[in-house]
Amino acid sequence: MSHLHQDKKILNRVKRIQGQINAVEQSLADPNKSCIEVLQQVAAVRGAVNGLMNQLIEAHLKEHVIKDKDAINKEELKEFLALLSRYQ
Repeated sequence: MSHLHQDKKILNRVKRIQGQINAVEQSLADPNKSCIEVLQQVAAVRGAVNGLMNQLIEAHLKEHVIKDKDAINKEELKEFLALLSRYQ
């Protein structure tokens, strides 16, 4: 997936996730933070990572799996990606 290093959206998403992870680490070190607050932060990280996974899968499909760009059934691809996102 060497083409991914050029995708600014993906890199920005990873940087946001790094920030979220850092916030979780800081919350764990803060005795005043409740378990619920930490769990909410972790849930946000999980959602962000799932979104990243979906974006990477979509990029991989478009770049490496679908060879004939003109023969793509765009509706079926959209349905597949929606189905995939429901199971992550």
